[in-house]
Order: sequence, then C-alpha cells, then structure tokens
Amino acid sequence: MENLENGNLCDLAADEVAANEEKLRHYIKLLSAANELARLTGPSDPEILWNEHLLDCAAALPLLPDEGKVIDVGTGGGLPGIVWAICRPRLTVTLLDSITRKCALVEKMAVALGLNNVTVVCARSEDYAKDNREKFRVAAARAVCASGILAEYLAPLIKTKGRIIAFKGPRVIDEIEEVGNKWGTLGLSSPKLTPYMLGDIKRYFLTWEKTGATPKGIPRRPGMAEKFPWYTMKK
Repeated sequence: MENLENGNLCDLAADEVAANEEKLRHYIKLLSAANELARLTGPSDPEILWNEHLLDCAAALPLLPDEGKVIDVGTGGGLPGIVWAICRPRLTVTLLDSITRKCALVEKMAVALGLNNVTVVCARSEDYAKDNREKFRVAAARAVCASGILAEYLAPLIKTKGRIIAFKGPRVIDEIEEVGNKWGTLGLSSPKLTPYMLGDIKRYFLTWEKTGATPKGIPRRPGMAEKFPWYTMKK
C-alpha cells in the first residue's frame, strides 16, 4: 500500500482502469440494469455511473495492497468492492451489506463477471465482526455514515498494520474535529486526509492505520454506534 503525497489519485489509477475497461464497462451495464430493480446506487445512466461512481472507486486503487483480504462495508451495488476485484484480481474481496435484495443482485453481478475473488455477505457489520475480527488488510466504506461512527464499524475488522479507507466529501473536516484525538481508543492512528479531484469536484480519502487491538466491546450491538457515538461517552 502506498503513502501518496502528490499527484491526483484518479490519474494514478488511470492505467489500471484502461487495462480493465472492457470488464468494468460490463459491470456498469449490469449495475445500470440492476438499478431498475432495486436502488443500489443513485443514478442508472451508464455514463454517470462510470464518471461519478466507478472512477471515484478506482481512485482508491493506489491506496490498496496488490493482494490480501479486503472488505467493502455497505457495498450497495458493489462499489467500491467490485471495481477493486476487477482491477486487482489477487485481492480477496468481501462485499458486506445488510439488505437481502441488494446482496442477491450484487451476487448475480459478481457471477456474471466471473469474479472468483468476490464473496457477498448479507449481515450487519456489527454482527459480522463478532466472528471475523482482524481478518482483513483493508476495510472500506463509501457514503455510509460519519467518520467517527464508521471507525467503530470498521476498526474491529482489520488486522494490526491494516488500513481503513473512507470516501468523503467536504464535511469530513468537521467529522474529524468532532472526534478530536480519541482515535487511539479504537486501536487506530490519527486519520490522514488525502484530497483528489473527480472531474472538477474535490473529494477526500480519509485513512487510518491499525496500530493496536480494538477493544472487545467494539463494535457494540446494532444501532448503538449512531445513537451513542463512542467518542462522546464518558469512561
């Protein structure tokens, strides 16, 4: 996994996108059709899906290892996990979502694309983490929830020296400041903010490194993370 300080990540990922364009375009066609059956992601127009969603997911490729286990939490229509599985076939990608219909459609897409390195799991992340603690090199989420809450969901899933990747917009600065310097409570480093351009839009990757064990009580039972954020609780 690279630690990138310079260069637009979308540009750095361009070669991998070009090398896998045929299969990526096939995925977008499948995703567009699936969106007519269930709302997996916002638009159904293939070009919007390509420019605003697929290329956004591909921008994270320079932040990934070449191989190992990664998990996409709240995958929806398979973004970013299917994009990563296509471009990095030595990755073993778990797509996690709690909505049965979405999982069924994503499973069909993965089969149609011949992605033997993808597993679809239908479960809440809090429940899944109970039996799958510290199994992944990378845990990622796109458009799921606020950064502090997301950290509770993802930190238990990654190994020490692993990485969390969150796709974020401009509100991320406020989300980071809300937590302050408490990230170590979850066994995480302070977050790193990496800006990138998606067309004319400035976006951010928020990443944490796993520096130590996450307490066994994390994550808490479903619903607790958002109702009672861990970083507001008194010891």
